[in-house]
Amino acid sequence: MSQSRHVPVMLQRCLDMLAPSLERPGAVVVDCTLGLGGHSEALLTRFPEARLVALDRDKEALRLSGERLAPFGDRATLVHAVYDELPEVLDRLGLPRVQGVLFDLGVSSMQLDEADRGFAYAQDAPLDMRMDQTTGISAAEVLNTYPPGELVRILRAYGEEKQAKRIVSAVVRERDRDPFTNSARLVELIRDSLPQAAKRTGGNPAKRTFQALRIEVNGELTVLERAIPAAVGALAVGGRIAVLSYHSLEDRLVKQVFAAGAATTAPPGLPVVPERYQPRLKLLTRGAELPTEEEVAENRRAAPARLRGAQRIREDAE
Repeated sequence: MSQSRHVPVMLQRCLDMLAPSLERPGAVVVDCTLGLGGHSEALLTRFPEARLVALDRDKEALRLSGERLAPFGDRATLVHAVYDELPEVLDRLGLPRVQGVLFDLGVSSMQLDEADRGFAYAQDAPLDMRMDQTTGISAAEVLNTYPPGELVRILRAYGEEKQAKRIVSAVVRERDRDPFTNSARLVELIRDSLPQAAKRTGGNPAKRTFQALRIEVNGELTVLERAIPAAVGALAVGGRIAVLSYHSLEDRLVKQVFAAGAATTAPPGLPVVPERYQPRLKLLTRGAELPTEEEVAENRRAAPARLRGAQRIREDAE
């Protein structure tokens, strides 16, 4: 598998956003979503005095990135962990505070491109979708065992799929006859169960269902709800965090955490706001930044990306 085909999304913008806190000697940056190591390699190259801690729940990603980052020696520490485990990881490494954190929440190119993982709807594969294949339940198990009401909820909440009821009733009918194992059959069933108008908009009609299953299988939003506040909490004063999201649910979560950190917590009507109520964060983006047209042309996976950044400006109130 060639690594050259993978272009990290909005790479330059992420590096520029983190730069002011990573240009000093001894700075520590955490790549919470190592993947194939594109962002990590760029961070180590651009900031020669920084140390990198990188997390991934996918052992295959860790192995491949380990080879890629080997030239950096002990400046790079790779850890098999889910990103909401960040506080424990830093604690084990004796790093109470870090200067930079990066999240790239897209499914790794490797997972999309490796046919046998079942992430992609464009090719037939076992319906697995686990980012860490050593644990948890597969997408096939979700489809074959969840009650219909729960499946509808997942498709609506995580896939923003308007036709959830239609798709689920077809799934339930089919799974009773023959349980699902492969992605092609699910794609075909979705195509057959959607009204004509729904098929004409927004790319592959299976896209939203696959997204919903992936989020459910990997507990992505639940993990993210813990991970973003934990990452903000790990930042030293002056430290910066950059987060790339790829759908509105992730972006909304990031936006809420950042907005809460950047707001005053003072009761209304105080003539002077005491230190303990002052904002903890300063926003580095106005709304979410989008990739440029050139970047989308070069890397179609960048199209849905949304980048938000924040800087830690105060410690938490005691």
